[in-house]
Amino acid sequence: MQIKVLIVEDEFLVALPLKITLTRMGFDVVGIAPDTDAACQFAALQPDIALVDINLRDGATGPHIGAMLASDYGASVLYVTANPRQLESVQYGPIGVISKPLNDNDIAPVLDFLVSARQGITTPPPPSVTLFDNDSVARAQA
Repeated sequence: MQIKVLIVEDEFLVALPLKITLTRMGFDVVGIAPDTDAACQFAALQPDIALVDINLRDGATGPHIGAMLASDYGASVLYVTANPRQLESVQYGPIGVISKPLNDNDIAPVLDFLVSARQGITTPPPPSVTLFDNDSVARAQA
């Protein structure tokens, strides 16, 4: 079964190369959502993994979107942002954060980690990922 990934990112020049890389890696990218409305529409496609920026076209709505995707749809959520300090009060659900900019060398280990977590395989996160202090990884492994 192909893993479905949702990219929540409003900068097309960031989202498109990420989509191309993920597609080449064998993932099914269900969409690129630049704002809350689009993210809610794509959520209906039941993504397994969501890569979510914080600051989107409709403001700093990424934390709300990430929490919704994790809690309501069971997605493994990782924030991908140039502003990780904006995640002061992380809501229950998302697994962690990685700082932008990303390159192809960052993406593969991050996705391997997220897929392993969804499959119940405990692996350490790549050094580029900061895990949140909650049980999101354990839930992703359940």
